[in-house]
Amino acid sequence: MDPTSSPASSSPDASSSSFSRFLKAALILGLLSAIGPFAIDMYLPALPAIGASLGAEVGAVQWSLTAFFMALGVGQLFYGPVSDMVGRKPPLYFGLALFTLASAGCALATDIHTLVALRFVQGLGAAAGMAIPRAVVRDLHTGTEAARLMSLLMLVFSISPLLAPLAGSGVIAVAGWRGVFWAVAVAAVAGLLLVARGLTETRLPADRLESSLASALAGYWLLLRDTHFLGLVFIGGCSMAGFFVYLAGSPFVLINHYGLSPVQYSLAFSVNAAAFFAAAQFTARLGRRFGLVATVKAAMSGAGAVMAALLAYYLAGGDRLAVLLSLYFVASGLMGLVIPTTSVLALEEHGAIAGTASALLGTLQMLIGALAMGVVGVFATGKPLPMVVGMACGALLGLALTWATLGRHRAVPRSPRSHAG
Repeated sequence: MDPTSSPASSSPDASSSSFSRFLKAALILGLLSAIGPFAIDMYLPALPAIGASLGAEVGAVQWSLTAFFMALGVGQLFYGPVSDMVGRKPPLYFGLALFTLASAGCALATDIHTLVALRFVQGLGAAAGMAIPRAVVRDLHTGTEAARLMSLLMLVFSISPLLAPLAGSGVIAVAGWRGVFWAVAVAAVAGLLLVARGLTETRLPADRLESSLASALAGYWLLLRDTHFLGLVFIGGCSMAGFFVYLAGSPFVLINHYGLSPVQYSLAFSVNAAAFFAAAQFTARLGRRFGLVATVKAAMSGAGAVMAALLAYYLAGGDRLAVLLSLYFVASGLMGLVIPTTSVLALEEHGAIAGTASALLGTLQMLIGALAMGVVGVFATGKPLPMVVGMACGALLGLALTWATLGRHRAVPRSPRSHAG
């Protein structure tokens, strides 16, 4: 039974009220989580135009993505422990305000180096919306209910890759690429209002008493010695790395190599993203029927096989856009089962330091993604093969880690050192 439930919840009115609160939490947390990715996905169609406007090469423009992801990862190390110490809402206020100011700066940038620097600051602000919602999920639920809330959160989160590229194309057509950054600044202000008026504090004062800088460092040390936690984090991280490589390379490959317009690119990107978030809605149902671990094993195995087939196709000289999009559509759907489920499993035993654990999880995964983008960017030519190699390597490494971490899985008891309650 979920720890937040009570006997009264069996009545129809109580059940309806509980479900309403569940959906409200998913909506708010999903929108907060989407603000940072919105700043990525909305400007993807403009990457070639940014390079032309600022006189920058492909690799230099891709660094504006890499810098954002690096900051998004590193920043979570700060927000997670702070949210354990002072509550979830204050660091959200700070992060969203920083994001707003940096977005305005990006809109005014006149050279690629300034844009990259401001994107780093923007990522530091966006990190609050990435680390803290996961901690709130763990504050409220565990097990399959946490997977259910996480999947609903990701359904709301899906507005970013589904709508942001299309919205970005529209904004770019009207106001140029700089208009994208003004638009995400407005979105951050809306996020501040959501936190102020709609989000209830889930880290109560009594829960903060033992939280401090020393406890945060001790928590990080505990987590870094937990091989099961790290294995789950790296499974999700390798899966996300393949997506990040696609994120950075696809505008150049699909627009420049395959000749899609920015709007066509946005539609192609959205379809693959839709597969991810639609599949994520089945995590709780599959988890209840087969177990969360079995779900991860099966989905990761399928994703690895599909990406190996895609890599073999391009290595053999194939070059059809339909093959790239269709196979990655399948892989994206399978990743939608892997990433939220491994996050739930990784946080399961660490309720008392959920903010710290969520921060380390997010940091490691974002840094893996940034590293993958940086490495593949060195070999980027605007053609599909370097991008596909990076995507396939992420999936195959994730598959190897899945069987190393969960191959002989046993039910792991909750640790009294870190579990709340």
